[in-house]
Amino acid sequence: MKMVKVIGVLAMLAGVAAIAIGGVFIGQGIVKNNLIVERMDIEQVSLALNPEKPNVYTVVTDAAGAQAAADIIAEHRRAIAPTYQDLLAGGRFDSSNITQLTYAQAMNLENYLYLAVLAFGLIQVVWANGAVLVIIGLAVGGTGFALYRISSAKA
Repeated sequence: MKMVKVIGVLAMLAGVAAIAIGGVFIGQGIVKNNLIVERMDIEQVSLALNPEKPNVYTVVTDAAGAQAAADIIAEHRRAIAPTYQDLLAGGRFDSSNITQLTYAQAMNLENYLYLAVLAFGLIQVVWANGAVLVIIGLAVGGTGFALYRISSAKA
């Protein structure tokens, strides 16, 4: 019975560790999500979401909003030229050419937004992993507690 008690204690410790690590994952996800949303707010990255009120903008706060904004910019950029190679027409980039400069700036902002989409997605994965670790920690810790109690009752 002493071995069962030791296994119970070890399982409880493993459960507490899993819960703590899961909590860190969830906390880091929250911190990083808030950082991205704060940066979007500071840069005033926003969308006119209501077609009836085109001058009312909503700040981008999630992956769907960042994706929508990036897709709109991509559409506008492709109206200038379908591809970067088409824009250059076999030549080199000319920063004094306002059309080429506008195209390059649109690509930069578009990429910034696609990175935000990626970051929001990664944050969701981190949150899910944290939640799974907490659940596993509760299960393992609960099992360890039950083993400990059973071994103590029979001793």
